Amino acid sequence: MPKIKTHSGAKKRFKLSKNGKPIRGHAYKSHILNKKTTKRKRNLRKTEVADVTNQKQIKRLIPYK
Repeated sequence: MPKIKTHSGAKKRFKLSKNGKPIRGHAYKSHILNKKTTKRKRNLRKTEVADVTNQKQIKRLIPYK
């Protein structure tokens, strides 16, 4: 069997936890930050486990991570 190509966009955006769950960053942290509260911006820095509905697809995009 040939090797599977990793999706270039996905490898930059996701990594897998020790248990194999995809970890993602938050959106809405790049611009228009004046109107957002400090608490909201601080919470956007944190990473989160991707939703269950998307996990299977993400794992398919990054097979060797």
